[in-house]
This record gives sequence, structure tokens and C-alpha cells, in this order.
Amino acid sequence: MKYPHLFEPVVVAGTLFRNRIMASPTGHRDTVGCTEHGFYHKDENAVYYERMAIGGAASVTVGSCYIDRQYGDFGTFHVFLDDWFSVNCYNTLAGAVTRHGAVASAEIIHCGLYSNRAAGTPSYGPVDMEDNGRPVYAMDEAFIENVIEKFADAAAFAKRCGFTMATIHGAHGWIISQFVNPKLNTRKDKWGGPSVENRSRLAVEICKAIRRKCGNNFPIDIRISGSECYDGGYGIDEGVAFAKQLDGYADIIHVSAGSHERDEVFTITHPSMFLDEGCNSIYAAEVKKAVKTAKVVTVGAFSDPKLAEEIIASGKADFVAMARQFIADPDYPNKLRAGREDDVIKCMRCLTCFSHTQNFGKLYCAINPKTGRGYGEIFDVPPARKKKILIAGGGIGGMQAALTCAERGHEVILCERSGRLGGGLRCEEKVPFKKNLDRYLNKQESAVSNCKSITLHLNTEVTPESAKSFGADVLIAALGAAAIKPKIKGIDGANVFPAEEIYTAPEKAGGRVIILGGGLVGIELGIFLAGLGKKITVIEMLDKLNDGGNHLHAKGTAVEIKKLGIEINLNTKAVEITDKGVLCETEKKEQKLFEADTVVYAVGQRPLHEEVSALSGICPEFHILGDCVAPRNILAATAAAYDIGRAIGRFGV
Repeated sequence: MKYPHLFEPVVVAGTLFRNRIMASPTGHRDTVGCTEHGFYHKDENAVYYERMAIGGAASVTVGSCYIDRQYGDFGTFHVFLDDWFSVNCYNTLAGAVTRHGAVASAEIIHCGLYSNRAAGTPSYGPVDMEDNGRPVYAMDEAFIENVIEKFADAAAFAKRCGFTMATIHGAHGWIISQFVNPKLNTRKDKWGGPSVENRSRLAVEICKAIRRKCGNNFPIDIRISGSECYDGGYGIDEGVAFAKQLDGYADIIHVSAGSHERDEVFTITHPSMFLDEGCNSIYAAEVKKAVKTAKVVTVGAFSDPKLAEEIIASGKADFVAMARQFIADPDYPNKLRAGREDDVIKCMRCLTCFSHTQNFGKLYCAINPKTGRGYGEIFDVPPARKKKILIAGGGIGGMQAALTCAERGHEVILCERSGRLGGGLRCEEKVPFKKNLDRYLNKQESAVSNCKSITLHLNTEVTPESAKSFGADVLIAALGAAAIKPKIKGIDGANVFPAEEIYTAPEKAGGRVIILGGGLVGIELGIFLAGLGKKITVIEMLDKLNDGGNHLHAKGTAVEIKKLGIEINLNTKAVEITDKGVLCETEKKEQKLFEADTVVYAVGQRPLHEEVSALSGICPEFHILGDCVAPRNILAATAAAYDIGRAIGRFGV
């Protein structure tokens, strides 16, 4: 076996973990879709978690299970473990995981001072304080004892529902880490102050209470921040001291980092694509050195099995946990075990899943359109009619459409006008933080090329005339879009380039670069070029940068902009480009010359509407997808391609 340490079973608290790869907590209120009384779409959610168990995870954790409806809720429509109304839903979830041989864990959580922000109910934390002008009251002894009891009751309830482990959320700024933080917890009693023993007491007593109610053969996992990674938080020394207090009470210490409530470290807790693989493993390694009996889990930005194997083999941790990697590919462990590493869909860490969840109440993956749609797949039936399908365009949407249609049994012809599949995204293959996107495009290209049901024609543009010659039943137009060239005086100068050209050949850019356009294309290009040592200035007409609907990825780009010293100019309009730079009109209607050697425009994409319309009458059935409809994102392209592919021929039409 290629990764023997990753796939070595281990027994913890009388429970067998079949390997060392954990599916860490996912499933916030919006992710799983629930009513105020608990899970609403219980079967849909069961399938979501079940896929990870089927895929070979050692354990699967249902995230954000709240223990106190009155005082511990972070928002609305959360899932609670103090309500018997949800017993059937939790039993369904637990059974979906355990019947496939994985350990089912419920992440039990209380938000402390951050609770009830919008509810009007008082919030309680370690001390009296304010949270953005909102009063927070110090918990008295009775309140603390009640919190401990509620954690224990929640774990017992989860066990009764069929869960075989509890994961205490003691990290990321929630109630336990509030008590651990010496800068925040300035209490004078046994629950706080300078003593780490006092500040750890809440967590220790919670572990003790769970042990009393759930017994010895029920693993207690506690997630901590090894370091909170910001000035007002605690560092690794406090994190290690906290872990030493937990040793002997918790069976597993799950070491994360950062805090949800601090924008500057949010993308450390959920590492952005700009950070190194396994960037938070340094904290787990320090905890592992310090504890004697507890197993240690490392989590954060893992997709490379070689790194995960090395961490386990070297003793830096006992388990490697992954969240977004299982969202991108729930079959990750089984593919590795079977020697199918090249088939793994590696997470890009784009945070589309998390952003879409918060924005629209549903978790989807940008590069795996099956994620979030698993329940619907159960009811898929073979197409009533097998069809001959012509796909015009071999970009990210065209490739997915071809693969989905072929998987459904159709005959597929895929035509790409260039000599390579992948579309416009291929220009980013030199960008270090887009390496997993490039890997994904290569994987899709290989899958298309090796599929016997797909006939591939490169260097072939689909025109109305050529389309007729294929004799297809269905035509799918996935032509993409073209870069908009702004109408600015001097735009045709020798020092002016479209973003795609500079992505492909960054050596064409001088030492000082102005980027016209503050969308993701321009911002990510600026980060790429700044990483090569160039001085970057961004000019944006609007009053804010455009995150493309991915506000959490924007937190990561904001950190990089600050770190790399990229200059951002909002409410600024480019008037003329010269060999010296760009003359602009500022918010105050004043003219200002921004000096630069190179000017790059990234002001948007133009859908190829005319080209698409010309193809509409060729075949009996016609579909359009991706940027040729309207410029969108990878998620929209793969989702549309997948859904169109599943729908063709389904109803016998």
C-alpha cells in the first residue's frame, strides 16, 4: 500500500477508526437546510454525510450542533441537541454514517459572547464586556455549571441517537476559547485569571461531564485553536498549555487555528488558496510533543496525500482531518487506497462552498457538481432516449457536459476551436496559488480524452455549416466569452495588454503595473505579479472591489493585498493611457497621473451571444451554458453542465 500510515487502523476509547483520515465538521445551518426545530431535509442531509462514509473516511462529523437554544445560538435556523423534536433526524444522520463503517460524530457548540446577536436575547461570556456596542454579561457560577451540563446532555443525546463520538467545539473564538484567552478572561475566580488551569477548567469539566454521562467507550474529541493568530488572541504557548490540561480528559485533541470572528485570520481557520498545504500542522505538531495520552488531529488545507502520510509517519499528528477536500471529493480515501490518486479531485480552496452556503443556503462545490446534489442522484434513471450530442466549446463547462452526457450513455462529440481543452482558465496555469485548478483541468482533459463515448475534435470551430455535418440530435453551446477591451484613449498602446496575455506571459510586464479593474481577475493577477516582485496599482471605477459573489475568498485576497502592498484606488476612472502610465479622474473630479511601465485591463467579459444565436436552429434540441449566457463563475459553469447533461433524454423527448 502506497500510504501505509494513513491507512493504519487505530482504536480510541474502545472505538475502531479504520484509517487516519477524518472528515472534519461541515454543515452549518444553511449548509444542511433546517427548520427552527432541527433538520428539515433529513434524507438529503443524510446522503451528504453518507457519501463521505461511503468514500472511506475514518470518521464523519456533523458540524454546528448547538446545545442551548436560549443562550448559545449564533443565528437563526440552527440545529439543536436540546430538542427531542430532532431525534429522528439525528438518528437518520448517524445511521447513514455508521452503517458504512465510519465513526459518526456530532460537533457540539455554544457561541458564548457571540450568541444571540440578532435575537434580542442577552448574551453571556467570561466577563462583562461589549461586542460591537452590544452588552455581554459575565456568566455566574450557576450559569457556567448549566453550560457544562448542557454540553454533557447534548453528547448523551447524540449518543442516544446513534452517534459514536462527540466533538466539542473549543476553538475559533467560541465559548471555550473565550475562557482560555488570557486577554479576554480576566475573572478573579476559579474559572479565569492568569492561571491556565483556571482558564481551561470549563473545557476540562465539560469533558468530565460527558465522560460521566456517555461512558468510557465513547470517544471525546475536542477541537481547539493551537494559536488564535491575532494580537488580541492567544499564541501557541497558551495553546500547548491548554492542550496539556485537556490531556487525560479528552481522547482526541483536534488542533485548528485562528478565529471565525476576526476577518484577518478567518482564512487561517479556513486556509485560503494563498497559504501553503497543511499550513496549520505546525500547531498540531507542538501539541503532539506536549501531550501524553490524547491522540492529536491536524486540520487545514490538506489535499496532498504525501504530506498527510509524512505527518502521520513522523509522529506530528495521529490523524489528518479534511473538510473542503471531502466536499470536493468524498471518495478521497478510497481513491488513494485503490491506487487511483490521479482521479482525486483536489480542493482549490476557493471557498465557493462556504460563501455559497452563507449567501444562498446551500452547499455546492465549484469543481464537483455532484456535491450538494447527491439526494437527487438517488432517483436518477437512465435516459429514456440515448442521443447524439454535439458540444461546441471545450472549456470547463464543455468538458463537464461531455463527461456527464457520456456517463449517462449518450454519444458525445466535443469540438474545441483551440488545440487544447480547458478554455480561458488555462491562462492561469503558471499561477502558484491556482495549481489545483490547473490539476483539475488536466484531470478533466484526460478523462475526456480517454472516454470511449466521447469523440474529441481539437482545432475545430463549430459553425452553422459544420454543425449540420455532425448530424447530432442535441447541440450544447459552451463557447465562453471574450475579454472586454475598454474604450479608453491609448488602449492600443504597446505597453497595454489584456489580463489573459499577462497571466500567460508575466515576463511582458514591467516593474510597475497598473491593472484596470478591481474584480477577481484583476485582483488575483495583481497578487500573482506582486509575488513576482512587481509594484501593483489597481484602478477601479466603483466604490468597492468586486468579489464575484465569493465574499470569503475576498477575505483571503484582502490579506494578500495588504501583505504585498498592492495599492487600491476606488472611485477612480481611467481617462487616458500613455507611455508614462494612466491619467485618471479621482473621486474629487481631479486628474491624477498614475505612473507605470505596463497597463493591464481586466474589466470584464463579453458573452458571445451572436455566435451562440447562429447555432440555435441547427439541431432539434439546443442548450447553452457557461459564460456565453452571461459571465459567471466556475461553480455556475460546472453546475449548468451537470444538470443539462442529466436532463437530456430523461423524459423521452
